[in-house]
Amino acid sequence: MDMYSSLLSAASVLNEQIARQIFNILPEDGPVMVIMDGERNHWPSDAEKFSELKISEPLLREICAKIDDGAEPVVTKTNDCCIVASQLTTEKTNCGYAIIILPHAGSESTVASVELVEILLNLIGLVAKLIEKNNLLYELQIKYHDMYNQS
Repeated sequence: MDMYSSLLSAASVLNEQIARQIFNILPEDGPVMVIMDGERNHWPSDAEKFSELKISEPLLREICAKIDDGAEPVVTKTNDCCIVASQLTTEKTNCGYAIIILPHAGSESTVASVELVEILLNLIGLVAKLIEKNNLLYELQIKYHDMYNQS
């Protein structure tokens, strides 16, 4: 088994690129976003805020299992916050899951904001697809450049 395979997999590289782009534009007092890979490793946009919300590992795994079973997006409420999650995939890569946590969301505000959060999740998927296409174009450019230099 290659010990670096999970660190250098297409999904983990893409997740890191997505996180850098998306996490930087989230408002400070806004939602917390979590990107979770297929092995259920997760990266929150704000680790301190995420730990304060006390969202358990079993709950995150349960949400991912529901998504894997075809329920998407998954909307749930726990510990005075609303969680909306969906699968994060591109044409070539299954990155895992995108999870948005709305702290201190009441039932009424949750219902009102779920459609906006779904739009945000779809935009995150679009960002992932664009990053992947950019990466593929860059790889092709490097290969073309190498071929040109060899001849």
